[in-house]
Amino acid sequence: MTDRLVNCTLLKEELPGLAFQTYPGELGKKIFDNISLQAWQKWLAHQTILINEHRLSPIEPEHRKFLEGEMEKYFFGEGSEIPEGYVPEDYK
Repeated sequence: MTDRLVNCTLLKEELPGLAFQTYPGELGKKIFDNISLQAWQKWLAHQTILINEHRLSPIEPEHRKFLEGEMEKYFFGEGSEIPEGYVPEDYK
């Protein structure tokens, strides 16, 4: 946990921020400055759904580029969509 607070762009409230920059580059800096730990954890759950449903491999450059685009949309754009046909584990 961190003592650093951020005005979270996603959750629209002041919350504890990330302890360190979790993603490289400008996008990582923007996330570190504007996204809470709680919002980051929500993204990780969403990213797992994207990886599983689209059968992505984070070591593939094309797949990383797709995930980065979805991350940008999730935090700062119109949002990242749940893949069509996704059924949460609770309902399987």
